[in-house]
Amino acid sequence: MKKTAITLFIAGIAILVFFMITRAAYTDTADVSRESIIMLNHIVKTAEENRADLSVLDTIDADFVIVGTVNQLLYSHVAERTGQGVLSVGDAIEKRYPYSYLVSNGKVWGTAILLDDPSAGIKRMIGYITCALILLLLLISAVMILYCMYIRRNIYIPFRNLKEFAAKVAQGKLDEPLPMDRDNLFGAFSESFDIMREELSAAKERELELQKKERELVASLSHDLKTPVTGIKLTAELMQMRLSVRADGAQGAGLSMEEVGNLRADVKGIYEKAGQIDELLEDLFTSTLDDLGEFKVSCKDEESWILSDIVKTADDRNLAVLTDIPGVIIHIDRKRMAQVVGNIISNSYKYANTQIDISAGIAGNYLEMRIADHGPGVPASEIDLVTNKFYRGKQWQDTDKDGHGLGLYIARTLMNKMNGDLIAESDGKGFAVTLVIPLS
Repeated sequence: MKKTAITLFIAGIAILVFFMITRAAYTDTADVSRESIIMLNHIVKTAEENRADLSVLDTIDADFVIVGTVNQLLYSHVAERTGQGVLSVGDAIEKRYPYSYLVSNGKVWGTAILLDDPSAGIKRMIGYITCALILLLLLISAVMILYCMYIRRNIYIPFRNLKEFAAKVAQGKLDEPLPMDRDNLFGAFSESFDIMREELSAAKERELELQKKERELVASLSHDLKTPVTGIKLTAELMQMRLSVRADGAQGAGLSMEEVGNLRADVKGIYEKAGQIDELLEDLFTSTLDDLGEFKVSCKDEESWILSDIVKTADDRNLAVLTDIPGVIIHIDRKRMAQVVGNIISNSYKYANTQIDISAGIAGNYLEMRIADHGPGVPASEIDLVTNKFYRGKQWQDTDKDGHGLGLYIARTLMNKMNGDLIAESDGKGFAVTLVIPLS
């Protein structure tokens, strides 16, 4: 408001100055015209009183001539600088010189012509007005510049800051405060928007903290549940061993062979279910660690033959057919690679249960190991989704196949952390996974 008042004050001063200059020009022009009339009247009166001796007119300080009725020169008081010769009344009218007839005894005997160009006053007035207009334009330009600076500082820049702030909030960047200036029109809005940013930032931090606590709880429960599951598996193994020992002397133990067989089947079922629970907990625990940012790998140089050992360890059904692996040095985390291969082979067991062909070859700076089964495969529309977290193929969602869509997700994540990759493909006659393993 102060700057607006100052702007209006400056504009008022400019208009006042223009008015004063214009008025002064008009007054000056009017004064010049009045002096010319007075001087002409003085010349006429003196000439009429001294018709016989016009030399008395020499004392008059002005440029003028007196001509007779037939345009003859009767008297001339002209400075050499004017260069003016004999004039007639017609010439005076044409050049707009002030003139007046000389009369004696009621008769006109001559004409007094004052060599004063009235247009000079007009020219002076035009000069004054021109200067006034230039000054007015300069003042208006200064006012406009000041007003534009005011608009930029108090409207444009704050509005641009609000726009940039809104874009940052939309992107989730809530750490940068909004610059505030209470003097501009957006001062109150800026403060409100910054309070909103602080509230959103606090809410986001609370949400992230809750999510972290949830993941930590899942990781803790997964880890704690592995202990009793391991105990169940060990107990089942011990019962199997005892039943195997008693099978030879079942009669002495008071058990029939059929009862021993049933017990062994029950124990085997307990062991298998405990194994499934253990695998699920391992996947859940690994996935939770990844969400918490604690999914770490420790890569080192290894000889490529260890891949054969990893496959043999993971292939407990002896379905894998492994061709020769090129002898190179690879850079991996052996434990994590075992987890990757184990998840892939476990998937093949679950969904295909066919022979698993495993081959390997060198491709640039990588060793590519291809693991392929001969099952129903995956539709082309789902091939890019099978490595997503918690994704299961549509054809398996309503079946009795256990799974939670974590195996291939974990395998891909581990390969990425080892600076490699996992590529899934299917031609409708099976499902294949290519592991891209970095060379040393």
